[in-house]
Amino acid sequence: MADDKQNQKKPAGAGKGGAKGKAAPKAAADAGPRSFTRPKDYRPRLKTHYEKVVRGELKTKFSYENPMQIPRIEKVVLNMGVGEAVNDRKKVENAAGDLALIAGQKPVVTKARKSIATYKVREGMSLGAKVTLRGDRMYEFIDRLVTIALPRVKDFRGLNPKSFDGRGNYAMGLKEHIVFPEIEYDNVDEIWGMDVIVCTTAKTDDEARELLRQFNFPFRT
Repeated sequence: MADDKQNQKKPAGAGKGGAKGKAAPKAAADAGPRSFTRPKDYRPRLKTHYEKVVRGELKTKFSYENPMQIPRIEKVVLNMGVGEAVNDRKKVENAAGDLALIAGQKPVVTKARKSIATYKVREGMSLGAKVTLRGDRMYEFIDRLVTIALPRVKDFRGLNPKSFDGRGNYAMGLKEHIVFPEIEYDNVDEIWGMDVIVCTTAKTDDEARELLRQFNFPFRT
């Protein structure tokens, strides 16, 4: 009789969690939302604007002979430094999480290159996060920066038109990262500042400035 009981087949789903039957579907449901997939014909609004409007405007103004001379935005670099990380490592993780929400992709944690005893900084210590945006995500970020984030800056009077490096790259700073719509103010433990560097293929600052103006960067006059 004992052998007969051992040879009996277990019901389907029996075993670890099998008796409950619906454990697997519940686990799948708890795995989180599915990643968003863009349509094949998706194009960012500013990318289309650059191809149809900006290129023609720049060619007319600077009289480029070769279409390859027309400047374009190559990449956007976001950097968030966390000086308080010396006393609390979790602050770097929180800052990197917020930067990931803003950028739409995972940032890289920046670390100290050398030790500085005065500031209690050790070599290899995590001090911030940065991320580089290219392609569609770059255009999407610029769109949100110009149309949503900058208008939400307190006492905003326009961007400094002289913050170019002489090689067509522009740098600006934001004191509060909560100006971006992806950040929910109620869930923020601390407000961080961040740097935004826009790298272009322009040869001069005048060309780069006009390129960014065509993307509605609000420079002071």
